[in-house]
Amino acid sequence: MLFNSLDFAIFLPLVFLLYWFATQFNLRFQNLLLLAASYFFYGWWDWRFLSLIILSTLIDFFVGRRLEVESSPSKRKYLLLVSIVANLGMLGFFKYFNFFVENFTAAYSLFGITLNSYSLKILLPVGISFYTFQTLSYTIDVYKKTIKPTKDFISFAAFVSFFPQLVAGPIERAKNLLPQFLEKRSFNYHQSTEGLKQILWGLFKKMVIADNCAEYVDMVFGNPEGYPGSVLLLGAVLFAFQIYGDFSGYSDIAIGTAKLFGFKLMQNFAYPYFSRDMAEFWRRWHISLSTWFRDYVYIPLGGSRGNRAMQIRNIFVVFLLSGFWHGANWTFIFWGGLNAVFFLPLLLRQTNRQHIEVAAFNQVYPSFKETGAIILTFFLTVLAWIFFRAASLPDALRYILRMMDQSLLSWPRLDPSMSTKILGVLILLMLGVEWHARKKEFGLSLFAASKPQILRWIFYAFLIACIGMYMQTGESPFIYFQF
Repeated sequence: MLFNSLDFAIFLPLVFLLYWFATQFNLRFQNLLLLAASYFFYGWWDWRFLSLIILSTLIDFFVGRRLEVESSPSKRKYLLLVSIVANLGMLGFFKYFNFFVENFTAAYSLFGITLNSYSLKILLPVGISFYTFQTLSYTIDVYKKTIKPTKDFISFAAFVSFFPQLVAGPIERAKNLLPQFLEKRSFNYHQSTEGLKQILWGLFKKMVIADNCAEYVDMVFGNPEGYPGSVLLLGAVLFAFQIYGDFSGYSDIAIGTAKLFGFKLMQNFAYPYFSRDMAEFWRRWHISLSTWFRDYVYIPLGGSRGNRAMQIRNIFVVFLLSGFWHGANWTFIFWGGLNAVFFLPLLLRQTNRQHIEVAAFNQVYPSFKETGAIILTFFLTVLAWIFFRAASLPDALRYILRMMDQSLLSWPRLDPSMSTKILGVLILLMLGVEWHARKKEFGLSLFAASKPQILRWIFYAFLIACIGMYMQTGESPFIYFQF
């Protein structure tokens, strides 16, 4: 079920009404309703894959219970290994089986050996990378004794499958989200109105910005030989805004929806295109995944401790794994490696922590130096996004070589259904709102209650009108559903 669908527009109010009017006085019934709604929400795509979520939930719940009473270090490690192998085994089979088979046979062919191989027509379960990491982090935290395992299976199952963030995050930690299922929740009008505003902002970014950028992007990346370098550059820039509007839009809708039910999810995007270097970008982009790899891979490897060679190794391991997490294609691995290369100079100069606060922290506009740094970081990101978007590494390299010829200096011209000028104005509007809200949780937080109410409602009506005028007529899934 898509957030930007009529199905969800019917589903959400029904669950909301049942949740607050039929079950509000019984916490267990509330959690049962959320669990049933979450399974229904996920099963809307393919009910068969519910078995994977249920199996993963059962394994980690009972492993967590055993870890609580087991004192033997070797047995505790064995229990942790059961969870890791089971979860990553399911993820690996459904997501990476064909990738490994194809590359294994290709490697042998280099030596003149032909192997008879086959690939399976495996349908990737939606959101498997997200809920696998979420439930796996629970077991790891219980093993490390940073949290206590829950004895409430319904609450734990609802935590694993919570429908607002089930299929594309944020990837929540048990220490943040699970206790919220164990505490009584009361309706909060302010929290709900904030949730609705965040949902509206997310729908605007997805349905107006991302989906209309996609029309250009698909045209250009589908036939790069047919366009001059300036159009290819425009296509790459628009993909940067497409993936940002798409994924941060999803996160806004997910976080806003959770607020309607009395839950607080972590911020997943903190205005990453205003970053002044790549280290800051990765502290602000897909925060839940970046911090997951930091806590469960980077720090256990040694983090920034050890000699310089170990630090470089740790950075590359994290970025390459992050790329591989995104998909079974060498383009994603190369994208991760390229980001590691961009990060490396900051690590070597030990300047990767210099931009903690937002740009122009006590000013309205950035300085010339900050502006230059933001633009440079953005275009490094755009270059990396080309590998993320391309179908293969050769396609990405041909795209870049074609983009870099003398036609790069020509004026870009495209003719999709939406005017480039209108789209440009709407992108600037989005950037303007988020720039002025960069210290806040999300874009529409800028419009606080202290503002004149008439101005707030005029702007909300304008956003709704934009969605009505510029939304795509066909189904438009979110990009990160494929991961």
